[in-house]
Amino acid sequence: MPSSAYAPRRTDEAGPAARPAGRTRCARRDESTPSARTFAARARTPGGRSRRHRDGAPVSRRRGAEIESAAQALLEREGLRPVARNAGFRVGELDLVMRDRDGSLVFVEVRYRRSTGFGAGGESIDARKRRRLVRAAQLFLLAHPGWAQAPCRFDVVEATGEPPRLRWLRDAFRADD
Repeated sequence: MPSSAYAPRRTDEAGPAARPAGRTRCARRDESTPSARTFAARARTPGGRSRRHRDGAPVSRRRGAEIESAAQALLEREGLRPVARNAGFRVGELDLVMRDRDGSLVFVEVRYRRSTGFGAGGESIDARKRRRLVRAAQLFLLAHPGWAQAPCRFDVVEATGEPPRLRWLRDAFRADD
């Protein structure tokens, strides 16, 4: 038996008709590996339904949207003006793009933690995530040449607890970090 979880296709096969019924080219041979059904069952409630809100959106996405709205409101009270929200690119998503009073373009990452058992939200932004945010910001500036000459900075809004307490970290990291 091969060492990988997937069986290679034998060269002596004549095609799909030569394979046993129910088997595909990359059939999983190890039956102890959890299937997609197992993972889907774990995501369901005891009643068998997926955890969703009344409007049909998954609870975690809805909660994330609420936290982002609260973060945007906080930043607007502090004098920033919204430019874009959830600007998605292949390398990642910019939660909020705002304009500061001094003309700076501010890329904001919003992080929510229900508890601080694994650290605060800002601590979860590692070097890889920072690189992705910087690359997404570069793509945003390429897509919006009118903002290309504006000074930029990266802020983080941490939300912790229930109800969430927001903390704004100005200039949380630099593009050259």
